[in-house]
Amino acid sequence: MSLKCLHNWCHKYTIHAFQILLRNVVWLLIVPCLEFSQLNVKDSFKDLFNPRIEIILMVYTRNNLNCAEPLFDQNNSLNINFNTQKKTVWLIHGYRPMGSTPSWLRNFLRILLNEEDVNIIVVDWNRGATTFIYNRAVKNTRKVAENLSRHIKNLLKHGASLDNFHFIGVSLGAHISGFVGKTFHGQLGRITGLDPAGPKFSGKPSYSRLDYTDAKFVDVIHSDSNGLGIKEPLGHIDFYPNGGTKQPGCPKSIFSGIEYIKCDHQRAVYLFMASLETHCNFISFPCHSYKDYKTSLCVDCDRFNEKSCPWLGYQAELLKGVLKERMQEGTLRTTVFLDTSGRYPFCTYYFVLSIIVLDETMKYGYISFKLLNQFGMTEEPKLYKNQPFYKLQEVKILAQFLNDVVNISSIGLTYFQSSNLQCSTCQYRIRSLMLKSLTYPERPPLCRYNIALKENEEVFLNLDTCIPKKT
Repeated sequence: MSLKCLHNWCHKYTIHAFQILLRNVVWLLIVPCLEFSQLNVKDSFKDLFNPRIEIILMVYTRNNLNCAEPLFDQNNSLNINFNTQKKTVWLIHGYRPMGSTPSWLRNFLRILLNEEDVNIIVVDWNRGATTFIYNRAVKNTRKVAENLSRHIKNLLKHGASLDNFHFIGVSLGAHISGFVGKTFHGQLGRITGLDPAGPKFSGKPSYSRLDYTDAKFVDVIHSDSNGLGIKEPLGHIDFYPNGGTKQPGCPKSIFSGIEYIKCDHQRAVYLFMASLETHCNFISFPCHSYKDYKTSLCVDCDRFNEKSCPWLGYQAELLKGVLKERMQEGTLRTTVFLDTSGRYPFCTYYFVLSIIVLDETMKYGYISFKLLNQFGMTEEPKLYKNQPFYKLQEVKILAQFLNDVVNISSIGLTYFQSSNLQCSTCQYRIRSLMLKSLTYPERPPLCRYNIALKENEEVFLNLDTCIPKKT
C-alpha cells in the first residue's frame, strides 16, 4: 500500500471513528441510562389492589457496559449500539416478591460481555413479578412473552436472526423463554433454563411450560428440583448438579432466613456464571439416575462423545451435534449428573481408576486410593461406590478431587475385604490399573501392571504412561 493510500485510509478511518463517537455522545445526551426497576415490598402490597405490568428492554454491549439503553427509541429506531449481525443474549429474571434488583445481574452482564462480544437485552419485568400473589406472576409470564415476541418481529425487520438469539431464563424467566420459542415455532437458536420454576408448571403439558421443542438447542440446569424448581427434564440436555436438590454450601436451617429459601434455587445461576468466569470444566455424566451415578455406573462417556463428557454451562452448546445424533437414535432427552463444591466457583476435578483383578475373592471387597503430586503432597478424593470386582472384568471407580492433581508422582492403594472374609496373610492380585483425568481428557492416562495387595495395607506405586493396546 502506497503512503498516499495509507494516508487516505487512515483519514477515512479517523472520520468514521469520530462519527461513531459523536453519535454515541449525542445518544447519551438525549437518552439517560436506564436503571432496573427499583421496587420493594410496598409495591407487592400495592399490587394486591392495583396490579400492573411493565416491560423494559435494557440493551448492554461492550460499548455501553455501564449504561443500559432502550432497545428502540420513541421513533422505533433501533439502538445504535445494537449489532444485528452479532449474537443476542436475552436475560430474563423470575419471580421477585421483594421487588429488589437481582443480586447476580451486574456480575452476569460483566462476565457475559467479557466472554463474548454480544448484544445483551435484560428483560426487566419487575413490575409484574413483584407481587405476593405468585399465580399472578405466573399469568404475567404469558404477557411478557407476547410483548417480547412483538419486539423480536421488529428486530427481524431490522435484519436480526432468530438463530442468533440465546435466551437465558431464570425460574419463571425460563418458561417465558419457552413461550417466546413457541411463538417462533422452535426457531430460536438456544434457550438456557436456569432452575425453571416448578410450582404451577410441574406435570404440565409441553405447551404450558419450557420444552425442548422451543428452540434448536435447549439446555436446563436443575438446582432446586424438590423446592422452587422443576424436577422433570425439559430440554435436549438437563443437568442435575448434586442430584438437582440440596446444594452444598447452602443453609440447612430455616433460621438462616431468606437464604434458606433461595440459595438452592439460585445456585443454577451461579454455576452458569462460574462456567464462564473460571477455567473449570463442569463435566457431567449421562446417567439414568443420580443413584446410578453415585455407584460409578455412568463413568464412561465414550458413547456420548469420544472427546469429552458433557459440559455444564455456556459451552454446552458444543453438544448440539452429538445430541442431534442421539435424538435420531431415539434418545429424545439426555439427563446428566455431577457434583460440585460448596463455594464459588464450585470447581471439582474428576478422575476414573480402571482396575482389572485376577482374584475372584476380591468381589467381596473394595479399593480406596489417594494421589501424590510432584511436591509429595497428598490429595484425597471423594470416592464413589465401586461395582463388585470379578476376575478379568474391568471395574471403574469414579473419584472427585477438590484440587486438580496435574503432575502425579504416585498413587496410594488400599484394599478392604468384607469383615467376615478377612485374611491378613492373603495377597490380592491386580492385573492392571489405569488412572485417567475426566475433567481434562486430553491428558494421557497413567498405568501400572501386576500388583499384589494385602488387606488394609496402603501401598504407594509409581505410575507410567500407559502402553498402547495392540490392534
